[in-house]
Amino acid sequence: MVKLLKLEPLTKEYLESINCYWHTDTDDTPYIGGELVEISQSEAQAYYDAANELYDMYINAAQHVIDNNLFHEVGIPFNLVDIVKNSWENDVHWHLYGRFDLAGGIDGKPIKLIEFNADTPTSLYESSIIQWAILKKNGLNEASQFNNIYDALKENFRRLVVLHSDTDEFAKYYEGWKILFSSMAGNSEDEVTTKFLQNAAQEAGFHTDFAYADEVSFSEEEGVFKGDENFEFWFKLIPWEDIAIKEPNLALILKDIIKNQKAIILNPAYTLLFQSKAMLKILWDLYPSHPLLLETAFEPLRKKCVKKHSFGREGANTTIFEVNGNIVEKTDGEYENFVPIYQEYVEFPKDISGNSYQAGVFFAYEGCGLGFRRGGLILNNYAKFTGHIIKD
Repeated sequence: MVKLLKLEPLTKEYLESINCYWHTDTDDTPYIGGELVEISQSEAQAYYDAANELYDMYINAAQHVIDNNLFHEVGIPFNLVDIVKNSWENDVHWHLYGRFDLAGGIDGKPIKLIEFNADTPTSLYESSIIQWAILKKNGLNEASQFNNIYDALKENFRRLVVLHSDTDEFAKYYEGWKILFSSMAGNSEDEVTTKFLQNAAQEAGFHTDFAYADEVSFSEEEGVFKGDENFEFWFKLIPWEDIAIKEPNLALILKDIIKNQKAIILNPAYTLLFQSKAMLKILWDLYPSHPLLLETAFEPLRKKCVKKHSFGREGANTTIFEVNGNIVEKTDGEYENFVPIYQEYVEFPKDISGNSYQAGVFFAYEGCGLGFRRGGLILNNYAKFTGHIIKD
């Protein structure tokens, strides 16, 4: 049973004072509750270790896809294949951050990989800032959690320049390069998250600016611009697959910008390989029966399993099947045309009310922070963010 520590929830007014405006779901229920999941120090360490090991496995799996030209099998849009290859082959295309979704890890249940949100993961602001604020507002030790996200991001921004673990020589190699940060207009959560990352880059030592995506201009020969100002880096909180499908001309321009070395895009295009849920099948092929993995195939399994699609989001187009093929639960959505995979079903840890908890472990060069999503059998866009506290 998941142990919860009941606390005073943050008020809407307080949440808005720290720039969280998405605190209430469309059904008028709070997105951020007043409970924290209690975990032990050893459980926190296990989440950290799992994220680090899984990332190394993803590196090997991505290389396997590239070496064997398996882009179609994992659902990579054809107009992004070259840009994925180019970004993979050059070390300057540094992966800034991602989030592993994991089952287990608490209540004695083993950690199992559900998927890797490697390109534009949500809940970054909640995990880094809001759960810290919950501890602070309730008079608890703010250090009593696995949460080094902000500092890890700052260090990883510096690695864009030094390209290795030691960032002490950032100032020696930094040449005044600028990062332009962009989100889509009209989405306060994305904008706040993007500006949070911008602030981390600013503190890391970069010159930065912000522009909505429709305010940015692109040139194959000159790079990325806001007005007349040119930027060496462009961070976009826009999924690569959306660019491929909805903005194919932009995908071609970005391919040439990268090829001509006129700008570096964050997160890199190769994170689309990590993002694809079809990579779970590749991982299982390369690491069969690995303790962190669930059996995954392109065909239904002869066991209770979950069908989902390579670039589905927020639990959409997900179906849980019993061993006999009967449907336990199903959600609709707009991702049906992406490659489907079938993953062995695993039960999430539950609280006394029967709510399921999925761990989200952020990765920025190493595992750096933990938060939980709480919901039903399928964690959809009504799942709630739940923080944690380390108690031994």
